[in-house]
Amino acid sequence: MSPLPEYRPKQLSVGPLEAEILNIVWELGSATVKDVHDRILSDPNRELAYTSVTTVLRRLTEKGWLACDKCGRAFFWRPLLTKQQAEVIKAHEQLQRFLAVGNPDVIAAFADSLDEATNAQIQAIANRISAARQAREEQ
Repeated sequence: MSPLPEYRPKQLSVGPLEAEILNIVWELGSATVKDVHDRILSDPNRELAYTSVTTVLRRLTEKGWLACDKCGRAFFWRPLLTKQQAEVIKAHEQLQRFLAVGNPDVIAAFADSLDEATNAQIQAIANRISAARQAREEQ
């Protein structure tokens, strides 16, 4: 089970282009503006200005998703979280918002709408939670 990372970006929300560029940086591990721009333009149906890529990389840095390092005259962007860590943080935030509703009738209505596959997933989650609690009590 992946623990909730200690580091969190300043702003969790990212737009569609930010998400696309963040995924490219995750795939590459570290990237220059040219690396990202070339990757996007490898799709013949896409057009995107080089300066737009620079702007988005800077915005992701300001939001706390990326760090920028200078090596010689080149700037390299690298992720501050793994993709898996980001998914854990986002899932945790969604769960907290759902639980904040606090209305048992709303939660019950949600539970009633689940299909069998989802019920199996929820049961697996409940089993993991139970095992984690038991392990904590044994320590």
